[in-house]
Order: sequence, then structure tokens, then C-alpha cells
Amino acid sequence: MDIDVESFIRDGFVRVSEAFPRSVADEGRALLWEMSGCSPDDPSTWTKPVIRLYDQGQPPFREAAQSPRLHEAYDALVGRDRWVPRKTVGGSYAVRFPLPDAPGDDGWHIESSFPGPNPDDYLSYRVNLTSRGRALLVLFLFSDVGEDDAPTRVRVGSHLDVPPLLEPAGDDGLAFMDIAGKAVAASEHRDVAFATGRAGDVYLCHPFLVHAAQSHQGRNVKFMAQPGLEPAVPLSVDGPSPVERAIKLGLTSH
Repeated sequence: MDIDVESFIRDGFVRVSEAFPRSVADEGRALLWEMSGCSPDDPSTWTKPVIRLYDQGQPPFREAAQSPRLHEAYDALVGRDRWVPRKTVGGSYAVRFPLPDAPGDDGWHIESSFPGPNPDDYLSYRVNLTSRGRALLVLFLFSDVGEDDAPTRVRVGSHLDVPPLLEPAGDDGLAFMDIAGKAVAASEHRDVAFATGRAGDVYLCHPFLVHAAQSHQGRNVKFMAQPGLEPAVPLSVDGPSPVERAIKLGLTSH
């Protein structure tokens, strides 16, 4: 398949349209409705702006994760045999409802990727220059997402602002809160784009991309999964993949 590699290196993300069949997204969304305890036909059951769910490896989530089209895209950005296949989508599914309440999880940040001193404390998880433990952040759309439907916000090119912040920290890297504050400040000048699309589309994001959720201003409940793709071999600043080339570009362009 054709992936715009240079766009990924420059902007930090690409959208894979129809990465998995829409029918699979529809089946998965129906299961998520059941898991949520809410009714798609009764807005009175929508009592929170966002809830998070976790799949149990049901068929549509396995089929979405194992899409050949998606695997080709991983090969293009991370390298053949350099990423760990997922049996199911996994990660957390954010279900966002059109409610006026603030979601409480809409701050700008980058994802952390390996545990710190306390593996049970997510805020102590860390990020280092070679993105130990994460090759990509993957956004699976299980519903149509327009600009009013709480699409994920991304700062275009912000992944290039992060490597200089991580380089002095060495292999230990920085904790989630430390790098989040630094990355947000360093990328304030960046334009903002929105991860809109149709059910079955997938966004492949550089692990250093600064992004954020937002309040829902539309009418359609949003269903999105956001797992990480694990590298099968350690990434390197001098590595050949577009993910690694972007890290080096961030170091040399600042």
C-alpha cells in the first residue's frame, strides 16, 4: 500500500483510510455499546462525558487488529519484522458523549511508554529518546468522527520538538508529567489538526506526537481505541525506519 512516508516524518501522523472494514467497525461498536451499559437510542443513559472500556478479544476487535492493510502500514513506518503483532486491538476505548460537562482528560501530552519505579502508577511511566516500548500510537475509529464529534487534536510536527527535550535524560528518560509539560511548551507554535474520519479509518501517530482529547460539540457518540504498537527490536536514533528518521530529524533541526 502507499503510505506518505515523508508526510509522516514531517507531520508526525498519517491516516490509513479503510484500514479495516466498516462492517467490522459496526460490529465492534455494537459490542462497545453493550459493554458501556448505555443505550444508543436513549440519551438519558449517557450520564458521563467519557467512559473507558477494554475489549475481551472478541472477533471484530481481533479482525481490526490483524488487518493486512494495517500491517502493511506498520511495515512502511516501523519496518518489516520490527513490530509486535497485536492479537486484538487492546488498549483503552474512549467513548465520548455529546454532553456539556468537561471530560477531564483533555490536556495536551505525549504518551509514556515504559514503567518507572512504581509500575502501578501510570503518572510515573516514562519516555526516552529511543521511545522504549512504543513504536507508534494507533488511533482506531469505530465510529464516524466529524470536527464536532470530539476528534483527537494533534499539533502538526510537534514530534520534532520532543527529541531535544529527551536527549539529555539518556536511557532513563523523563516521567510522564515532566515530559508532558516540556513538550506542550515547546510545541505551542504548531498548527492544530483534527483526527476526523470514517469508521474503519486508523491514524498512525509518531510516539512523540503532542495530542489531546476535547469536549464533544456534536451529536454522534464517538468510539475510538488508542493502543500502542510495541517494537520487536529497540529503536535507534540512527535507525532506518520513518519513526527513527523523525527522531533524528528532531535532533538535527533544533
